[in-house]
Amino acid sequence: MLDIVPVSAFKDNYIWTLRNATHAAVVDPGEARPVLEFLAREKLELAAILATHHHPDHVGGIAELLRGRSIPVYGPRHEPIPTVNRPVVEGDKVSIPELGATFSVLDIPGHTRAHVAYYGAGALFCGDTLFACGCGRLFEGTAEQMYASLSKLAALPDDTRVYCGHEYTLANIGFARSVEPGNTALSSREARDRGLRAAGKPTLPSTLGEEKATNPFLRCAEPAIIESANKYLGARLADPVRVFAAIRDWKNKS
Repeated sequence: MLDIVPVSAFKDNYIWTLRNATHAAVVDPGEARPVLEFLAREKLELAAILATHHHPDHVGGIAELLRGRSIPVYGPRHEPIPTVNRPVVEGDKVSIPELGATFSVLDIPGHTRAHVAYYGAGALFCGDTLFACGCGRLFEGTAEQMYASLSKLAALPDDTRVYCGHEYTLANIGFARSVEPGNTALSSREARDRGLRAAGKPTLPSTLGEEKATNPFLRCAEPAIIESANKYLGARLADPVRVFAAIRDWKNKS
């Protein structure tokens, strides 16, 4: 039986840990110490590391985790991650035989120039591209790239569980409500997620169905989102990429 559990790192990062009774794989280990402590406590052997993009808070712990271990490290072929020994691009498969798990690689540039996601077993590990009720900043890519990447993820099944890199949900919901104040699904989501955080629990995973109902960055064709983008810009536009760019800029400045 494969479990997916969060290991907390830094202030608000999650290192997603896939495990069974004997082995584990980790996604985006920006810090080694919490992973090593988890492995020791649970008596697990590390079988693989998966990286979604090159930012230090997602890959900074890999070198230490490799000490004394010879294991595969998967990561985007076209990003500078020296510790990656199995570079991947869209169309590749990542198999972790110790866990009986296989994932498809998706190219999702925007946050960084060659960001990837891993999709399989009903789960999506999307790093800093899609957040719960939000999306990543455009550090290296364009609005067109990020919109296309988010659209690619939104095309996956609604029951896909979304495992992103940070606990940003409540702040993202606050912004989403300013963009789409009439969305009642946002109100119920906020109440639930506030309860989870008050209990010290993650708001993740969410599902793609929930994101499509509440995440403004996946709803750029909705009339209410278009209207809010127009008000923000003081212009009239309907093209979803331009709407996306407008609300991303709004979020950056909020």
